[in-house]
Amino acid sequence: MEKERETLQSWKERVGHELDIVVAFWLEHSHDQEHGGFFTCLGRDGQVYDDLKYVWLQGRQVWMYCRLYRKLERFRRPELLNAAKAAGGEFLLRYARVAPPAKKCAFVLTRDGRPVKVQRTIFSECFYTMAMNELWRVTGDAQYQSEAVEMMDQIVHWVREDPSGLGRPQLPGAPASESMAVPMVLLSLVEQLGEADEELAGSYAELGDWCAGRILRHVQRGGQAVLENVSEDGEELSGCLGRHQNPGHALEAGWFLLRHTIRRGDPKLRAHIIDKFLLLPFRSGWDPDHGGLFYFQDADGLCPTQLEWAMKLWWPHSEAMIAFLMGYSESGDSALLKIFYQVAEYTFRRFRDPEYGEWFGYLNREGKVALTIKGGPFKGCFHVPRCLAMCEEMLSDLLSRLAPASAPAAALSARSPPADPARRGAE
Repeated sequence: MEKERETLQSWKERVGHELDIVVAFWLEHSHDQEHGGFFTCLGRDGQVYDDLKYVWLQGRQVWMYCRLYRKLERFRRPELLNAAKAAGGEFLLRYARVAPPAKKCAFVLTRDGRPVKVQRTIFSECFYTMAMNELWRVTGDAQYQSEAVEMMDQIVHWVREDPSGLGRPQLPGAPASESMAVPMVLLSLVEQLGEADEELAGSYAELGDWCAGRILRHVQRGGQAVLENVSEDGEELSGCLGRHQNPGHALEAGWFLLRHTIRRGDPKLRAHIIDKFLLLPFRSGWDPDHGGLFYFQDADGLCPTQLEWAMKLWWPHSEAMIAFLMGYSESGDSALLKIFYQVAEYTFRRFRDPEYGEWFGYLNREGKVALTIKGGPFKGCFHVPRCLAMCEEMLSDLLSRLAPASAPAAALSARSPPADPARRGAE
C-alpha cells in the first residue's frame, strides 16, 4: 500500500509540475495583444511561424483557461481569466461566425478575424459551444450561456435532423457512413452543458443516451475491433474506409463513455467499455517494437493508406493516460493502473521538451521527433493541458482514498522537488 501511495504521489507531483510548464508556454507565446485571440502556429521556442487563427483551437484554449481557473486553485489568476474572456471569448464572439446571425463558424481566420475557410463539419461550432459554456461558468455572464445553448441546438439539428446547412452535398457514389467523431464530440457537449446543471442535464439525457448508443455501434467483428466508420445502419463498410482504425480516438471515446456510465450508474456497461474501448485498442494499437500508439491501423492488418499511420502523435497518448487512469479510478483494476504507468512513462520520456517547455506533437515510429513545432492547425492549448489537469485531479482523488488518518492527502503533496517517475522507469 505504501509503495502504491508513493508511486501515485510521485506521478501527481510530476503531472502537476508539467502542467505549470505547459500553461506557462501558452501564456507567454500565444496571446495576440494587438488583435485578440491566440496564435497556435508556434515553433519549438514559441516563435509564431503563421498568424492564421483556427476557430476550433481558439475555442479549445478559451475552454482550457476557464477550466483551469475553475478547477485548480493555483490557476485562479486574473491573467488567465482575462485572457479567456477579453482575448479569446470576445474574439470568438466578434469573428467566429461566418456571417452573423448565421450559426456556421469559420474554420480558419486571418489574424484580424477575416474568414479564410469554412469546413463542412460541426467541430468549430462544437468547441465554440464549449468555450461559451465554460466562460459563463466562470463569469456568470448570461450572454455566453445563451450563445452556448443556441449553438448546441443548431449542432443537434445538423446531426439528427438536417445536415444540409453544413454545405456538404450528397453525392451518388459516397457511402452513407457515420464517423465515430460526431457522436463522440456531441457526447462531450452533453457532459459539458449538463455539468452541475440539473435542468440542462435532464433536457440532454436522451441525447446523451443516443450518442453513447451510436458510439457503441462502432464495436464490430464480434466485439474484436473498434472501427472508426460504420454505415448509417451500424454495419461494417467495405474497403479502406470500413477497416480504418484510430486507437487514440477509441481510447478518447472510452473515457467519454466512462463518464456517461458514471452519470448513469451502470457498472455492467462500464465493464464493457473498459474491455472494448480501453483494453482492445491498446492491445492492438501499442507498437510492440518501439513502444507508443500507432496513429492509424487497418482492421485486417493491411498497410493503411495514410502516410502518417505509424507515427506517434501527442494526443492519442494524452487520451490514453486519461482513459486508463479513469478506468482504474472507477474499477480498481490494477491492470489498468499498470497500463497508465506504461503509457505515461513513454509519453513523458518522448514528447516532453525539457529545454523550451510544452510537448512535441509528432514523432516517427521509433519515437524520435519528426516535427519540432509546438502548435499548428491541429495542435493547440488543449490535449496536453487537459490530460495533465485531469490526471492531477484523479491522482489527488486516489491519494485521498489511500491516505491514512495520520497522513492526509494534503500533507502528502508537500514533497519537493517532484520525483520524475518517467525517467526512473526508463533507467
